[in-house]
Amino acid sequence: MKYILLLITSILFTFNLSAQSAQMINEFLYGVAYYHEYMPEERLDKDISLMKECGINTVRMGESTWTLFEPEDGRFEFEWFIRILDAMHNAGIKVIIGTPTYAIPQWMVKKYPDILVTTFYNKQQYGGRQNMDICHPEYHRYAERIVREMVSRTYNHPAVIGFQIDNETKSYSTASSYANALFLQHLKNKFGTVENLNKAWNFNYWSHTLTHWEDLNITGSYSNQAYWLEWNRFQHTLVTDFLMMQKNIVDAYKKPYQFVTQNFDLYWRNNQSSGPNPDVNHHQSQVATDIAGIDIYHEWGNKFDGSVISFAGDMTRSLKKKNYLVIETQAQAKGANNIGQYPLYDGQLRQAVYSHISSGANMVSYWPWHSLHNGLESFWKGILSHDMEPNRPFQEVRKTAGELKRIQEKIINISIKNEVAILYSIDAFNGIQNKSFSTKVNYADLINIMHKSAYKLNVGTDIIIPGRDSLENYKVVMIPALYIASDSLLQAIDNYVKNGGHVIMTFKSGFCDLNSRVYATIAPGLLRNACGFYYQEFYNPEKAIPLRGNPFKLSEQENLMDEFIELIIPETAKVLAHYDHPFFGKYAAITQNSYGNGSVTYIGSYPSEAVLKSVAKDVFVQAGIEIPSMPPSITLKKGKNTYQKTVYYYFNYSSDIASVIYNFKDGMELISGKEIKKKQVMAINPWDVIIIEEN
Repeated sequence: MKYILLLITSILFTFNLSAQSAQMINEFLYGVAYYHEYMPEERLDKDISLMKECGINTVRMGESTWTLFEPEDGRFEFEWFIRILDAMHNAGIKVIIGTPTYAIPQWMVKKYPDILVTTFYNKQQYGGRQNMDICHPEYHRYAERIVREMVSRTYNHPAVIGFQIDNETKSYSTASSYANALFLQHLKNKFGTVENLNKAWNFNYWSHTLTHWEDLNITGSYSNQAYWLEWNRFQHTLVTDFLMMQKNIVDAYKKPYQFVTQNFDLYWRNNQSSGPNPDVNHHQSQVATDIAGIDIYHEWGNKFDGSVISFAGDMTRSLKKKNYLVIETQAQAKGANNIGQYPLYDGQLRQAVYSHISSGANMVSYWPWHSLHNGLESFWKGILSHDMEPNRPFQEVRKTAGELKRIQEKIINISIKNEVAILYSIDAFNGIQNKSFSTKVNYADLINIMHKSAYKLNVGTDIIIPGRDSLENYKVVMIPALYIASDSLLQAIDNYVKNGGHVIMTFKSGFCDLNSRVYATIAPGLLRNACGFYYQEFYNPEKAIPLRGNPFKLSEQENLMDEFIELIIPETAKVLAHYDHPFFGKYAAITQNSYGNGSVTYIGSYPSEAVLKSVAKDVFVQAGIEIPSMPPSITLKKGKNTYQKTVYYYFNYSSDIASVIYNFKDGMELISGKEIKKKQVMAINPWDVIIIEEN
């Protein structure tokens, strides 16, 4: 009788979702990662009661405990998991099931020791996670089997709305014999003959020339940058293929309303998510998902300004050109130990949720529900601390959930149309990783400050990639260090500018072809006409160099260029800034060239955030992009809801009350229900948000 009722509920749930959009989300998912199996005591009923009390409507679970599902090779136990699914469903809580393939059982390694991944530099030991060779045929067999067992036993359960395949997947730098054989076949498929490979990679250098494919040494000692660039591309395909294997299994079972997602993580730098992850081709791997998913971690306290959330959201939204899921984010302090645990101020947890939503998130899920009592992540705090009792974050989650329930139809599935894009090239990222221009900063830092310059001007951005997205859809395209680029891409940029587009570009652009071979032309090569200058020298300065005359009226600490400089000689370009230096001062630091109906503004050194923001502001104005006037602590985001009404989010990322003038059509503040008039002065409390829907 119990399962007849469950089946009826499932049919009704399916009918309710049948008219949904392709995103398959009809309410905002406010969730947690839940690990009942980690608890020191039995408390399933209490946890569910507390989740209901604070408004949690979704849990993700299952992805971390393969051994509990398969304690011995071929013996499966799912009863404990079904019990939790039943309890969640009875409480009205939806479940996203994670396939448990990223942490392998000990018995598997005992049986096949070479399942542990071998890289070019070491062999992994057992004791952590993500330590397996995803090319190993036995691992593949086991992974396919556990995924099929899990999905086939759970897809019919009415609590299940989706599946997360694997967890923060990467290739883990596998260089096993299995990976090497696949790489060799990859090269054969791409280049056809060894002669083509020799020519493309200049393998005559240091006697690397091949006569037969079998002569190729696959090794971590290559000095050839083309080899490393192609090795990185190959590693990305391993990730995509592995995820597609899992998606194909899930697709064979899942209901029409159930989705497949993946919680990709971002590049980890400065103790937070910081730019795209060069170990994963996010755009390529999205073929294995129905809805893009992401893990976003950032700082709290005075370091919280929403910029990390905004970049990660803009990037994830751009992957499939639609709304996305934040599958993991922190509820309290983060970190494996007690170092760098910045305080969570009142209001910031709630403010972060709306920050995610304003970039297009249809789900925000905390990692985890309860702080772990043992293990590496025991100080990565969940909503509940180690005492597992309601606390200050719990109360803020409850307040936020109550608001979301009231206003979700006005903010879910928000659509965002931007006039500015950032061109992200994973080849450029990996090329610069192999041939860095600095020991302090890299491509991720550059793309971050480029995004932040627009964010601080309250101008929205999309993240686009070469070969997929049209530049012509945007008034301004910002291009960080396009170190690796095809002739066709460089020509596309030339055409875009000629036809009226505006480009903001930095140093190290148009430098190498797709085989990491430096172009044999005067730099910047095919971009020379559009940029209106040339250069033949570049250096690392001994220290930061100020701009002569402080052209952007910045503080002394802001008026700086650093790390790398190109000695630019203008031809048709106008010089916007020179270096204040006895030798470098005769060369241009920043130029702008009118070309056709558009322009290229080029920054020949690593700029301060303030310099980049000043340059971006001037270009945005020239391109006819509106820059809202806001107090320094206020950030404005906007989008259209499903009623085709514009929704504005005003965030006060500071500890002081801030006042701002509302300059749009009359509307209603969604949280308070109060009417807002154009030109009305609004006071925004510290770490608070005001959300206005236009009439």
